[in-house]
Amino acid sequence: MQTNSAILTREQAQAIVEKAIKMSKADAIDVQVNTYTAGNIRFADNQVSTAGSTTDAQLGIQSAFGPKHAVVTTNDLSDASIERAVRESERLARLAPDDPESMPQLGAQTYTPVNAFFESTANLSADDRAKAALGALELARKAGDLKAAGYLVTTAGALAIGNSTGMFAYHRATNANYTLTVRTTDGTGSGWAAGDHADWAQLDARRVAETAVEKARLSRNPVAIEPGRYTVILEPQAVGDLVQLIGNYADARSADEGRSPFVKQGGGNKVGEKIMDERVTIFSDPADPQLLGRPWDFEGMPLGRQVWIENGVLKQLIYSRFWAKKQSKTPTGGPSSFKMVGGTQSVEDLIKGTTRGILVTRLWYLREVDPRTILYTGLTRDGTFLIENGKITKSLRNFRFNESPLFMLNNLEALGKPERLAGTEQGGDVVMPSIKARDFNFTSLSEAV
Repeated sequence: MQTNSAILTREQAQAIVEKAIKMSKADAIDVQVNTYTAGNIRFADNQVSTAGSTTDAQLGIQSAFGPKHAVVTTNDLSDASIERAVRESERLARLAPDDPESMPQLGAQTYTPVNAFFESTANLSADDRAKAALGALELARKAGDLKAAGYLVTTAGALAIGNSTGMFAYHRATNANYTLTVRTTDGTGSGWAAGDHADWAQLDARRVAETAVEKARLSRNPVAIEPGRYTVILEPQAVGDLVQLIGNYADARSADEGRSPFVKQGGGNKVGEKIMDERVTIFSDPADPQLLGRPWDFEGMPLGRQVWIENGVLKQLIYSRFWAKKQSKTPTGGPSSFKMVGGTQSVEDLIKGTTRGILVTRLWYLREVDPRTILYTGLTRDGTFLIENGKITKSLRNFRFNESPLFMLNNLEALGKPERLAGTEQGGDVVMPSIKARDFNFTSLSEAV
């Protein structure tokens, strides 16, 4: 069933790609067609502030003459506009400098389809989004001393790419993303929660609202404790804020050129070496039910299940086509999903098993300190609590921390259930468990709520 006529079918997208290819006079042409709809509602201070929807299309044309190439984009899919984009990309490509790392186009590829398109999300109405938002607003208004602010956006779209040597790929996807912050009117407490899923039917908006409200209540009047190294329980969002950074440093070229935390002393890289706790396994897999990602990268390389870290051992790094050819390796493609295997315990279970520690809801304002160790500094936010004898006993003032996901995952004590994250800085589909780790390095206190 075609949910929205603005979202191109496979046949419609392929027709546009082929039309652009036929118009081309370049040595090679790559075409990308993206059509989508998005609806949103935003609220703050316990009332709706904006709501709306967007329907758009984007056509990208890359023309190449040998190692020279250039890209032109437009959101007009008419024949005249397609031809203008083709001609302009050709004109600019002739003026471009040679690209020393230019690679030949991929030919036809075989992709494993991923069903990431759900009618529950694609057909969600403005009324449905308003009802979800009202769940949070009603809870905050009823409390009398809480203020809610949130953003709910649902998207549905289709992306297609193709080239003049026969490669064509098409993928439809939907997504629902809901983030919510609830603060106390006295300015001392703040709670946050979020939900994200391709299928709206699996996103529990009420649970998001109840979690944020409860955290706001618990976080009132925080007390200060001395910074230092503590046992921590990081909720999945906080884990993802740190752990997904590993993907940014997993480039094989950086390691081979000595610019990576995965450089081996004396030369080479650490593939095959144990680099963290044996309970840690991290992989990418578009077909994983919690990820449901695009099964190809933007060059058209097929993406399947790829294990990066298995039982604490670095299994492989990310190879671009250029670097793989240079090193006589197999290219991996550019993965867009990232999942860490978890356990069966809930956050509550992890708390019950902790004599003394700190519970962290999420992290923010992360900034790189040392790229050779993935050491970052940042702040806790929206719910930081002291745990004593298996119970939350106090709300704590926020901390600044200096920590690396590599250090943290070597100090692992327990793994919780994995959850799909919302609002990740790196983008893409990310699933992370909650974790319990020792010796997390809190360096100072923060006045921020």
